[in-house]
Amino acid sequence: MPETSERSLVFEDFADKVGDVFAIAEPGLPAILLTLSEAQALPARYGLPNARPPFSLMFLGKDPRVLPQKLYRLEHREMGVMIIFLVPVGKDTLGVTYQATFN
Repeated sequence: MPETSERSLVFEDFADKVGDVFAIAEPGLPAILLTLSEAQALPARYGLPNARPPFSLMFLGKDPRVLPQKLYRLEHREMGVMIIFLVPVGKDTLGVTYQATFN
């Protein structure tokens, strides 16, 4: 598994990963699998001047536990390890939805 990249993540990193599985790999927790359900570029007005263009990711977890919002260590088979701030935004019969917003 590739190590964490020091560069900033951008929308293009995720645009072709919708449907892929990312694993939350936190010490002391069993792995929790999340499927990237949406990757959306956001209007530039939501970003900061001279910064990366803003984007949003939505993940669906089948695990019924609702994790608190915080930074999580995620692993992806091609992208390797990354640290992403996830916020739970809903729970239904399909599972728990988490959002990560980059701006």
